[in-house]
Amino acid sequence: MKTENLPACTPRAGRLLACAVAAIAITGCGALKDQYAATADAQQRASAEANADTKAGAAIDTKATYLRLVEQMQKEGLWFASLAHIDALEQRWGVSPESTRMRADALRQTGQAEAGEQAYKRLIGTSLESAGYRGLGLLAGARGSYAEAAQSLRQAQRLTPTDAALLSDLGYASLRAGQVADARLPLMQALQLRPDSAQAQSNLALYFEVTDQGEQANRLMEANRMSPAARAAVREAAQQLRAGGIAPAATGTPPAPVAVRPLPNTAALAREDAAAAPLMLKASRWSGNGGVRTASQLNPAAADANSNAAAVSLSPNSTSRGTP
Repeated sequence: MKTENLPACTPRAGRLLACAVAAIAITGCGALKDQYAATADAQQRASAEANADTKAGAAIDTKATYLRLVEQMQKEGLWFASLAHIDALEQRWGVSPESTRMRADALRQTGQAEAGEQAYKRLIGTSLESAGYRGLGLLAGARGSYAEAAQSLRQAQRLTPTDAALLSDLGYASLRAGQVADARLPLMQALQLRPDSAQAQSNLALYFEVTDQGEQANRLMEANRMSPAARAAVREAAQQLRAGGIAPAATGTPPAPVAVRPLPNTAALAREDAAAAPLMLKASRWSGNGGVRTASQLNPAAADANSNAAAVSLSPNSTSRGTP
């Protein structure tokens, strides 16, 4: 059979058909190769993701690592999420004082005071007994029961005597409870243990104002370059405490003035005063095993939320978010 050679450029329709056939042949091979390449890439990505998941699972495959994960979540204020992870942690490794303390802090921070109180009570008699008393004190302060708060915080302080934030909390709770004479020692200790703490500075200045030592209060606030808003909050809080029945006479003869020296990093302290509320009691990093501070701030009703003046508060933000 005789086959005729078709001219390469016959009528236009023929040329288009020939070009289309050639294009299909070329792109068909290319598409097939691309498909194989895409499949290989997808398989590689899936394998990499699986390896990453395996490594991530291994990264929290110990109780200590999982505890650190939950601690970090609480430092970032993810209290509700931390409760879910505490459930998972305890399902896998069982209940421990560390997980109980984290659960108690999270319950308190999420408005579940009654359940939080029960969890804190379970810490009594464990290695984290101080954290238990501290939490009970913070809950009592949130209810306005400052005498009860001071009692619980004092028990916590006996177990962790060098915790500056705890001492500051104890001193403030004592002031609010009308136990002015009992407030001096823990407030002085707090400032000397943590001279860079705006909380310790503000609470001691409040003590000076309440005990009619205005000059000492001014010197302390000036030496630490406290912001005008912080100074106003200190004086306003002192007036409120006096109006509530706390008079300078309650302390007897005022103690000898304490020398106030300029503190380091005063510029940074001035920024801290401007950004954070003074007279705010933050929960400290627990001295016991697995200790961590919280970041809650329980402000009393007397605080003016719409002003830049900071409110007086009991808290644990910290940072169990949570105070360093």
